[in-house]
Amino acid sequence: MTDLIAHADELADAFENYEPAEGDFDAPVPPLMAIKLAAFRRAAAEKELAEAVRAAREAHLSWREVGEAIGTSGEAARQRYAAP
Repeated sequence: MTDLIAHADELADAFENYEPAEGDFDAPVPPLMAIKLAAFRRAAAEKELAEAVRAAREAHLSWREVGEAIGTSGEAARQRYAAP
């Protein structure tokens, strides 16, 4: 048990004193993690876009203007983002 605690303390010290090496930020991401990261970023971007559309509509922008801003028609924007 003492060895386990000593090893845990050693790992904690290494973690607390870690300084990234130059190549650490360029390390490849495993494929499954890349998918999870991309899905997380997509969900965050979709939430941000929905909030921006809501703010635009509160500012009285038309659905046509909103649609043009996101690269679609006003009708498509309305169908996707209008409050139920």
